[in-house]
Amino acid sequence: MTLRTETDRATGVAVVTLDRPHRHNAIDLETARELAAAWRGFRFDDDVRAIVLTGAGDRAFCTGIDRAADAPQPNSPFSTDDPLLTIGPKANDLWKPVIAAVCGMACGGAFYLLGEAEFVIADETATFFDPHTTYGMVSAYESVYLAQRMPPGEVARLALMGSAERLSARRALETGLVSEVTAPGGALEAALRCAGTIAGHPTEAVQGTVRAVWAATETARTHAFAQAPHLIALGNLPSAEQAELFNSRKPGGFRMR
Repeated sequence: MTLRTETDRATGVAVVTLDRPHRHNAIDLETARELAAAWRGFRFDDDVRAIVLTGAGDRAFCTGIDRAADAPQPNSPFSTDDPLLTIGPKANDLWKPVIAAVCGMACGGAFYLLGEAEFVIADETATFFDPHTTYGMVSAYESVYLAQRMPPGEVARLALMGSAERLSARRALETGLVSEVTAPGGALEAALRCAGTIAGHPTEAVQGTVRAVWAATETARTHAFAQAPHLIALGNLPSAEQAELFNSRKPGGFRMR
């Protein structure tokens, strides 16, 4: 198993942990399937009224798709098979609140998860970046998710600077991506505290509110997502050229802001 789930029946809070610390909690195809199954399972578990999502270890919350994952693509410019499109709670029709607790790196495909959480709590070690453009890939879905939380100029800078720049937890708080910054190691505790409070409220009112907030941006996101496969097909370098850029990367060399 690449995912751990634990439920406290007394509080009504479940914790979902990406459990691949040796791969910086990158998501392979098995993890993608397990995430979808977990969200769908929570729909039928009335004892779970709020969920905290986090990553194992202290180096990364999630670094997106595991580059070793083999996801064959259709030979058409009009469609792509993106295994990350089904990893989030909303994509699986779950309207119970999800709070993300982030320490370490959160980048690339991690924004599919953060974008479908109600809010994000990060500790001071958290950093956020999107390396797509550095490696010849279009940041499409990631940028759309980010644009629901951050000013467009901040989204553009984060996406276009690629791996050359990282957003600190403090700057993420200032731009709206994060709702609270804790001391190192404190994000999970803070998220559990919030989840416990929310789980104590009447569940129908909570889920209705989650749905209402999502509805506020749903139309724009759906229209933007419809363009994403074409933009990716037009703008991505061939896989071999992407791999060459990725393999030639050097450690460090980024600016923190």
